[in-house]
Amino acid sequence: MARSQVFSKLWWLYSLLVVVLVVIGDQLLKKWIVANVPLNTAKPVIPGVFSLAHVRNDGAAWSILSGRQPFLIGITVIALVVLGYLLFHYRYSTFLTIGISLMIAGAVGNFIDRLRQGYVVDMFQLDFINFPVANVADIAMTVGVALLFIYLLFLDKGRNS
Repeated sequence: MARSQVFSKLWWLYSLLVVVLVVIGDQLLKKWIVANVPLNTAKPVIPGVFSLAHVRNDGAAWSILSGRQPFLIGITVIALVVLGYLLFHYRYSTFLTIGISLMIAGAVGNFIDRLRQGYVVDMFQLDFINFPVANVADIAMTVGVALLFIYLLFLDKGRNS
């Protein structure tokens, strides 16, 4: 059986594996940050470039929609339903399956924080630019969206040109 045929039969297993690994990694790193970096401080990893911070964010990027947890939770539920549908619909594309799985993992990782704590723990801080402090879930979502754009721009064979 060809590799693509194996993937097409086990897509759900690969997707579940990506989601579980990213969510576990995200939650473990958040727990470590909370235990080892004082709140609202940062420890330089590469001075002037990158630090590990401990920030609580009750909004989205740059704290937009701060304090609107019910709205953010509702949007996450809707996003997870749509992403679940897209994952099933595009299950024959390895590229899209990975991208959508990363988006699901990112949404779930931050969703857990919002439900449990009312805020998301962020830790990756770029010191040379004013950019939101991020976490593993944010990065997974960003990479997933990038893969989706790459697919749509360069790999989608079903487009009308």
